[in-house]
Amino acid sequence: MAVTCLVVMGVSGSGKSTVAQQLGDALHWPVAEADEFHPAANIEKMSAGVPLTDADRAPWLAALRDWITERADAGDNTVVACSALKRAYRDTLRQARARVRFVHLTGSPALITERLAIRSGHFMPPSLLDSQLGDLEPLHDDEDGITVDLAPPPEQIVSSVLDRLGLHSASGDA
Repeated sequence: MAVTCLVVMGVSGSGKSTVAQQLGDALHWPVAEADEFHPAANIEKMSAGVPLTDADRAPWLAALRDWITERADAGDNTVVACSALKRAYRDTLRQARARVRFVHLTGSPALITERLAIRSGHFMPPSLLDSQLGDLEPLHDDEDGITVDLAPPPEQIVSSVLDRLGLHSASGDA
């Protein structure tokens, strides 16, 4: 059976990290937080309110792809929380030796702005939300994934994702 990586994607403040961790817990799959793969220069730019360019993101996406491949080669299904805003970025992640499936968390900019306003301890300032929304390319019909409303509680989102993707809690099967 093919090894699977679920990439929980969306703009900053959409709940990627929370949903990814809960999916990982439910499935007993390792979870990676894409923010931890950013080089220091990227974090410095974002902390200063400067949007990243495609060139800034290329090594970051390659590192994530390589992590997915390393885990897949070891036979591990995984979950990754990653913005994956553009199709080109998702294409890079799909180069991993795993079945990469996307869970796009989407919702109203007003709700995301509310969430960002109460979030603390993150290097991504709320001022960059507009640039992320501008970069966001929703999943295309030929991409392996689903789009999910981010408004419900995380537990409800996770249950919906597992059901819609045909995954079963704690089974490890994809």
